[in-house]
Amino acid sequence: MVLSLASASLLGVYDVAKKVSVRENAVPIVLLMSVSVGATIWSAMLIYQSLAGNQSLPAWLAVDPITWAGHGLLAMKAVLVGTSWTLAFHALKALPLSIAAPIRSTSPLWTLLLAVSYLGERPTGQQWAGIAVVLISFWAMSVVGRKEGIRFSTNRAVFVMIGATVLGAVSSIYDKVLLQEYEFSPATVQAWFSVYLLPVMIPMAWKWWRDRQRPDTDQAAHAFEFRVSILWISPLLLAADMAYFTALADPDALVSIVSALRRTSVLVALVAGSRMIGEQNLKRKAVCVSGILFGVFLLLL
Repeated sequence: MVLSLASASLLGVYDVAKKVSVRENAVPIVLLMSVSVGATIWSAMLIYQSLAGNQSLPAWLAVDPITWAGHGLLAMKAVLVGTSWTLAFHALKALPLSIAAPIRSTSPLWTLLLAVSYLGERPTGQQWAGIAVVLISFWAMSVVGRKEGIRFSTNRAVFVMIGATVLGAVSSIYDKVLLQEYEFSPATVQAWFSVYLLPVMIPMAWKWWRDRQRPDTDQAAHAFEFRVSILWISPLLLAADMAYFTALADPDALVSIVSALRRTSVLVALVAGSRMIGEQNLKRKAVCVSGILFGVFLLLL
């Protein structure tokens, strides 16, 4: 539980760093730069480990040797997460953080449904009640969003964020398969996944650059501004994911519960929305978020 909550806190700060980075900025380049930082960190550690040996690093940072098939499995995770991030970053650019983060926090619902369908997990009646509370709170959030001109039923960015959230839930199920069925260590998953994310993001950045060279392109829409927050995105996620993977590697861990706890990161996003970004209707959103968190609490019990 402690690891899950630590992951949630770091994930909340990560959400803030993403919003600050993509606001009126070129999403493909923000993504490429942020994943480059993570790939550089783990590439340096992989090179160091290959020269000095596994014993040179703490056990929780040691990357195990894997087969080519193992590399293929981790490359698939990079493609899955890269697609989810691309959708999420584009949606986050268009939506207020205090709307986008609660949508993202419904991920435990999709994770739970997948866990029930494919992993045989059996939530209690109280946890099903938690699902109902989260769904009702999500509907209430859509009502609040209308006051800002965001109609959940017609807003493209909302559907893009929901798509990113569903893919994130699929990734959570895949994480448990990698960690428990294939018995990859958390460091092994995180290291190679971070490295393989880089080639996944390059094509979109290349397309952005080619489009920018065209004379008929809206240069303002393709503008890029470097911000220090971009460099913090990957380290914050690496720290959050290390805590998350370590919690999920426990054979007794239920992915539906670990994922639910992790999504309490929405609290950090809500506070940041009020303190840093000046977003609107935060009291009403706070009520909706409280409902989501109460649903998460029921899932936990």
